[in-house]
Amino acid sequence: MRICCTNPLLDTRWDTFVSQHPRASAFHQRGWLEALQRTYGYEPLVLTTSADGRPLDNGIVLCRVASWMTGNRLVSVPFADHCQPLLDEDRDLTAFDDWLGRACEQEPLRYVELRPLTALPRSSLGLERCASYWFHQLDLSASLDQIFARLHKNSFQRNIRRAERERLTYESGRSRWLVDEFYRLLVTTRRRHHLLPQPRTWFRNLVDCMGDKIQIRLARKDGRAIAAMLSLRHATSVVFKYGCSDARFHRFGAVPFLFWKLIAESKAEGARTIDLGRSDRDQAGLMAFKDRLGATRTLLNYYRHTNIHAKNAAAAYAALGTWDTMLALPDMVLSAAGRVLYRHLG
Repeated sequence: MRICCTNPLLDTRWDTFVSQHPRASAFHQRGWLEALQRTYGYEPLVLTTSADGRPLDNGIVLCRVASWMTGNRLVSVPFADHCQPLLDEDRDLTAFDDWLGRACEQEPLRYVELRPLTALPRSSLGLERCASYWFHQLDLSASLDQIFARLHKNSFQRNIRRAERERLTYESGRSRWLVDEFYRLLVTTRRRHHLLPQPRTWFRNLVDCMGDKIQIRLARKDGRAIAAMLSLRHATSVVFKYGCSDARFHRFGAVPFLFWKLIAESKAEGARTIDLGRSDRDQAGLMAFKDRLGATRTLLNYYRHTNIHAKNAAAAYAALGTWDTMLALPDMVLSAAGRVLYRHLG
């Protein structure tokens, strides 16, 4: 079986294929891939058995991450919780697996990583499981009243009513002003969790590249932005991708209030599910939060071809662990550090 390689940012067949494939997601979209290239310089590519000039029958999208700090690799795809190989049959994966294994050894790459939403068949594949998470998804098929009744009474129902009593105001959209308000809260939240913020340009590029497939929601108290979230849309699925808040105002219930807006508006627009992303299996608090929304959990596995001869980048990752020393720096400096370092983490 001959494997062809194409650029999804130039090959218009990719857009048509992704729009029609039942297992495609927001992370397969041209907008996500273009934002990755603009922000971090990652080169996207699609592997397919379809010859040039013929409609695509299948495809695996990857990005080439070139880093002197963390090693060169192929990832499907960076900063996405999952990216399903778009194949008709599991058996079709064997030919792609052979190509990926050879690429890992010949280039050479530190590793090739796939992040499928469903488990890959283990027989005759060189891919090895490298990480496991919980994936959370909220079913929107019930009525809005039924969905509300399933929300945790203390964590969500009471807080949503509290937000309404406090007269929190709400706005949504994709304006530059909303991106900047969202980003201010994101830096605050990442600092609180001892993490570097992503660069502001990442979010501006996402909005520019994804257009009406992206939405920012913002809650205010007396005119002050106190919580925000960013979601993506593909077909009948909405992805909750980023959330942030000012902890000084948590008592007003802004975060549950925004989740309820996300649920109600997604359902009204015809969405069938909300993708709540992944949780590390030891993140008990995050898992409980998503459980209280009424989401279901399934196991999410990542798989790799690892090049045992490639340079070990453990030291580089250890160096990145010194971020705690940066957390006392001003927001502008913290953002600049994120801009420099995030391109090595995809």
